[in-house]
Amino acid sequence: MLVKLVFVRAGLLSIALGATVASSSAVTPEVAKTCRALTAKAFPPREPGNPAAGSTKGSGRDQTSYFNKCVTNGGRVENDPAKQ
Repeated sequence: MLVKLVFVRAGLLSIALGATVASSSAVTPEVAKTCRALTAKAFPPREPGNPAAGSTKGSGRDQTSYFNKCVTNGGRVENDPAKQ
């Protein structure tokens, strides 16, 4: 009886998690390319061709946040740090 209860709970949990994962959508290559270009424009490198030199306008966390916001908005960004 206890084993059956454990399997039922595990099954319900896996169904719930599967439904949650299935509802998320994948990023299209076009959106990713657009957001990568917008991020590069908004956060230019200190030394061209040297990504290890960092950015002139923010940290890596700022760049990641900007990129994720762009992807969430489908390739559009409202607050452009390049204009600030």
